[in-house]
Amino acid sequence: MKNTNKCSKKDLIIDHEAMLASEIIESKEKYRKIIQAGIAQWIRDFQSGKIKISTVDDLKKLIEIDLELQKDEY
Repeated sequence: MKNTNKCSKKDLIIDHEAMLASEIIESKEKYRKIIQAGIAQWIRDFQSGKIKISTVDDLKKLIEIDLELQKDEY
């Protein structure tokens, strides 16, 4: 019996995986924008004196998250 489907099961799986990968990339880009905004706000607050050196750990965490999100990009 001849298969009349235009897309094979393998093609459908590949398409689905490509769609998931694209969605993950979009999510990472959104998260990076949020993280970058947080870093920029932290720097502004630090420069204005609202943040003292004792809270640098917050900036470190933001930078670590940003670096983690970039790992798969390069």
